[in-house]
Amino acid sequence: MHPFNYYAPETVNEAIEILNKYGDKAKCLAGGTDVLVQARGEKFELDAIVDIKKIPQLTKLEWTDSHLIVGAATPCHVLYEDSKVCEVFPGIVDSAFLIGGIQIQSRASLGGNLCNASPSADAICSLIVHEVICEIAGPKGTREIPVEDMCTGPGKNALTNGEFLVSLKIPLKNSEFSASYERFIPRNEMDIAVAAVASSIELSNGKVSSCRVALAAVGPTPIFAKEASELLVGKEPTDENIRKVSEKAKDIASPIADMRGTIEHRKDLIEVLTRRTIEKALERAGG
Repeated sequence: MHPFNYYAPETVNEAIEILNKYGDKAKCLAGGTDVLVQARGEKFELDAIVDIKKIPQLTKLEWTDSHLIVGAATPCHVLYEDSKVCEVFPGIVDSAFLIGGIQIQSRASLGGNLCNASPSADAICSLIVHEVICEIAGPKGTREIPVEDMCTGPGKNALTNGEFLVSLKIPLKNSEFSASYERFIPRNEMDIAVAAVASSIELSNGKVSSCRVALAAVGPTPIFAKEASELLVGKEPTDENIRKVSEKAKDIASPIADMRGTIEHRKDLIEVLTRRTIEKALERAGG
């Protein structure tokens, strides 16, 4: 493995300065469950690893009047061990509980999972259906982007030199909102998804006021299935209407065939998982 310098900055500005100095030869370490494996596998040569866990705001949960703000390096176990997070955001917890095993979850974070930008990542679809906003810091100051714009290709994200993800802002919804995430894997809980779907539902007077569906492992990046999502808005969440959304999600999926599944198999899985996650989100929302 290429030798590198290790830094543990304690402020956002200090981290920006180091990242800007080394450019594309530097990577942030949130939990290290991806970046260290990739460095050892010589996916890239690094001159600097910047451990951002020493920056206080990167590892905390903050509730405001409008959002839950999750530090980008907050370990997954912090989320699913928090009773309020489990109650308000069960769809987020679905993902946090599936990223690796328990040992991995003590280190891995939703922010790191997002920045790694794997097409089959477990966290990203749940973040998309919750309309999460990414807060990014860099040499030119801070900026915010919708989470669905974060992944630009397999293993590639929207961050530029000197930038890093500071936090994830999850909007608080009304009591008739909820979400769900499910994946299909061939062997055990440590495997990566062959296909996965997250769905969110918000109800008003018995009808769907908002719906978002996101797909994983069936494209070069996680997919916000906007056209499928819109089919349910303004309508009652009947079996027939949910079926139409599921069929549209199947059409939107653009998987490849590999040793873990055929194109047809993955598309069929997307249809089934879309129906299941919408129904689960609906149940959780009280519909």
